[in-house]
Amino acid sequence: MLEKTYSVPELLAPAGDMECLQAAVRYGADAVYLGGERYGMRSSCANFDLTQLAQAVDYAHSRGVRVYFTCNTLPRNSAMEQLPGYLQQVAQAGVDAFIIADLGVLWAAKQAAPQVAVHFSTQAGAVSFATARAMAELGAARVVLARELALDEIAEIRAKTPASLELECFVHGSMCVSFSGRCLLSEYLTGRDANRGDCAQPCRWKYAVMEEKRPGRYFPLCEDGGGTYLFNSHDLCMAPYLDRMIAAGVSSLKIEGRAKSAYYVAVVTNAYRWALDEYRRRGPAWSLDPWIGEELQKISHRPYSAGFYLGGTPGQETSTGGYIREYEVAAVCEEWQDGMARLRQRNRFFAGDELDVLAPGQRPFLIQAQGLLDEDKNPIESAPHATQVVYLPSARPIPAGALLRRKRAGDT
Repeated sequence: MLEKTYSVPELLAPAGDMECLQAAVRYGADAVYLGGERYGMRSSCANFDLTQLAQAVDYAHSRGVRVYFTCNTLPRNSAMEQLPGYLQQVAQAGVDAFIIADLGVLWAAKQAAPQVAVHFSTQAGAVSFATARAMAELGAARVVLARELALDEIAEIRAKTPASLELECFVHGSMCVSFSGRCLLSEYLTGRDANRGDCAQPCRWKYAVMEEKRPGRYFPLCEDGGGTYLFNSHDLCMAPYLDRMIAAGVSSLKIEGRAKSAYYVAVVTNAYRWALDEYRRRGPAWSLDPWIGEELQKISHRPYSAGFYLGGTPGQETSTGGYIREYEVAAVCEEWQDGMARLRQRNRFFAGDELDVLAPGQRPFLIQAQGLLDEDKNPIESAPHATQVVYLPSARPIPAGALLRRKRAGDT
């Protein structure tokens, strides 16, 4: 008798550059989303020019992975004239969908590249079945729902919209203090428009109050006198609740992070891939394996929450604007042969360190950094030089591209 399997949503990972895209594909993404040099909401990451975009699409498609192109800013008049021609060039690269927030951009896309599917971005703020229906009638194949919705609201939207309309929701990553990312703080305080991809993240800054008639005298917004990170939202992590998201009818689970590192993309994509594959096998009996939750602690992150999905709010981290960083990448494996791994150093590590190996398709495993050798096969006590070649004996094969991590000094 064949074992029953349960359907799971698409796993959608971010790709801020080619290294991140390759990490997403290797570690199990069904689809990736990326941006070009213009019209995308993440101007701070490398992004893709048209030549790189074609290469990225070829790489992903050859491995069965879809590519969605972000064109989700709110462009002003001066940016609209060149948009149709640009979208035609993007379409020629072979992308599977445009992610769009603006009706003018939708019109341009339908004129320039009607063969490319359209996904309405979370920036469009869809919070009801009526809005989702209207977006479907305008030609959307998918709606990325607003992050402020609870799971029961998503379930109602699913029940009252065409079955052909896909629903995408964020499942992991940073949360914006403003409604669906429609923020004015950045432009007001710095002149950098968040709605055109240039957010300065003032929500992560530390604030105090100054009374108008007492210039230069600052009044703290907390009792200890140290000021507060007033707008600093917790990060989203829905890994423990994937079964509830699936039950609500979500078609695609989206990982936030086009400005994040390839290491972040690899770890989070791998964790959610394993969780979804376990759900596929176990169905209603599923629960999150503890090791997967532990993996999500090994990236830079703020304290986690379930966002708005369970009916509450994300909460705030008022004491610091920084990240929890307990692990770092010590090296990347370039080759393993006959019990010897050739590594490329990323951060300093020492003989005797315990290294945590993350390889595509495998559960993480630990090895000891014993018998380190330099490029000339001379014994060494540490690997202190950036990108230096290091050889490490390992009876267990370490595949090329695997990440070797270590717990940061001083962390417990």
